[in-house]
Amino acid sequence: MSSPSPPRPAAPQTTEPGVPGEGAAPAPAEAQALSALLGESAARPWFRRPLPWLALAALLLLAAGAAWWWTQRAAQAAPRYTTQPVTRGDLTLSVAANGTVQPTRSVSIGSELSGTVLRVNVDVNDRVTQGQVLVVLDTAKLRDQIQRSQAGVAAARSRVRLAAATVAEARTTLARLERVAQLSGGREPAPAELDAARATRARAEAEAASAEAGVSEALAQLSTDQINLSKASITAPTDGVVLTRSVDPGNAVAASLQAVTLFTLAESLSKLRLWVYVDEADVGVVQVGQAARFTVSAYPTRSFPARITRVGFGATITDNVVTYLTWLDVDNTDLSLRPGMTATATIVATERQGVLRVPNAALRFTPSTAAEAAKKGLASGVSFGPPRTESQRKSAADGASTAGARQVWVLAAGANGQPLPGALPEAVAVTPGISDGRSTEITAGALREGMLVITAQTTGAAQ
Repeated sequence: MSSPSPPRPAAPQTTEPGVPGEGAAPAPAEAQALSALLGESAARPWFRRPLPWLALAALLLLAAGAAWWWTQRAAQAAPRYTTQPVTRGDLTLSVAANGTVQPTRSVSIGSELSGTVLRVNVDVNDRVTQGQVLVVLDTAKLRDQIQRSQAGVAAARSRVRLAAATVAEARTTLARLERVAQLSGGREPAPAELDAARATRARAEAEAASAEAGVSEALAQLSTDQINLSKASITAPTDGVVLTRSVDPGNAVAASLQAVTLFTLAESLSKLRLWVYVDEADVGVVQVGQAARFTVSAYPTRSFPARITRVGFGATITDNVVTYLTWLDVDNTDLSLRPGMTATATIVATERQGVLRVPNAALRFTPSTAAEAAKKGLASGVSFGPPRTESQRKSAADGASTAGARQVWVLAAGANGQPLPGALPEAVAVTPGISDGRSTEITAGALREGMLVITAQTTGAAQ
């Protein structure tokens, strides 16, 4: 009979922490088998879990979006330049001025006499000839004055004859007394009596001279009254056309220091004169003989030629604005223009042909603007809020004169005539000439035809 095998020592039992009184923990293989039996999944390491990888992918996507946004923002923030090519062509310096159309010669007709208008023979737009009677005043009083003057002449002549008789009597009396004195050896008459006779003769001769002067005065008054009678019929001093009429039959005309204007005549409407007022800033380039063109409101699509005949030296000051009156002769053979029309004239002061031209905006592009854009680069475009457009950056200097500009800024161009990518502006010294308000002549400098001059700059895409 076999002896029984000795008993195996019992495996030490371990108690899982926190669970007192339970049996020993199963082995790993047994634990996995038990988990599989119970349907429980084993714990996986972190690199096999999807959540960390999804978070990493989201971070990478966010970083890529930020990089793309920053690149686009940088591209928009980079300085952008508006350029135009330098061209060659004709340039005209013109001066604009406003004024009115006037007759070459107008005559205001008034009356030197006071009286009542008896008859008016002409009306507005009538053509009259020199010497034609226009207005007749009532002459009843004038004829009475002539009769009175004629009577005065007759009375003066009677006084002349009376004075002549008095002179003759005084002379006879003096001669008789002198004869008596001679025969009496000076004893008769008395010396006083002889002196009185001589004085009487002298008074008579003076009265005779006064009577003669009275006749001349009476004749002068008669002549004046006759002239007044002739002026009662107002005549045209020259050939012309009646422009205005301010008198009717029955009106009372009162002559004063300033004669009342009854009619206004224009000597001729086939030749007119345009009066314009040239600003003091432009009068230096306006000269006699220059050509001009003007328009009027009645014919907005038609341009009329004219030529300067006078540039006034006297200034006209209106609201602190100094202007000079300038005359332009106008041919009005077709009578389309009328006196008093308001006109806008353009005077051709200087003309240039085949000159180098740049836009005025290029001469107003300041060096500081270009230098700052080159220095700032990307940082100039990083800003909050919507980017400014070109129209928002315009200032009052855009309309200023370009005569003081001495340089322009250009960009290097490629074979296709477009600016090279990344090209920086370069300053080119120039000497400006005349300007027509849009372009300026370049008379000297390193600028050449076809170069791209900068006219404006932006720091971001226009919205």
